[in-house]
Amino acid sequence: MTGPRTPTMRARTTRLSPSAIEAMIEEATVDAHDDGEQAMGWESALEENLELPFTTRVLGIEVNVDRIELRGDNSIVAICRRGRERQAIPLLDLPLPKPPPAGWEWIAAYRYFSRGARS
Repeated sequence: MTGPRTPTMRARTTRLSPSAIEAMIEEATVDAHDDGEQAMGWESALEENLELPFTTRVLGIEVNVDRIELRGDNSIVAICRRGRERQAIPLLDLPLPKPPPAGWEWIAAYRYFSRGARS
């Protein structure tokens, strides 16, 4: 059956304003004094706001993203699973599905922050 799209059927927008990104960066890194504390702030913000698990494709293969994990080098990875196999993929490199999961904005803000794109 076809017809008008309802608000719940609309695809999520995947654009963020610079002010929204800056507000998320501020929220994730407030009171952080070094790289380790910033990374912990991002891990916490992602765990609180990103809807997990979600499904995406890595190298053309469908995988489930089960959790987010902070590594000893302060990088954040997505723990992906397919069957019994698991693989950590850097969050900076993880392809997002279309439509993206709820909370995708936090991944976008983390990527922006991590790539040093702040003004």
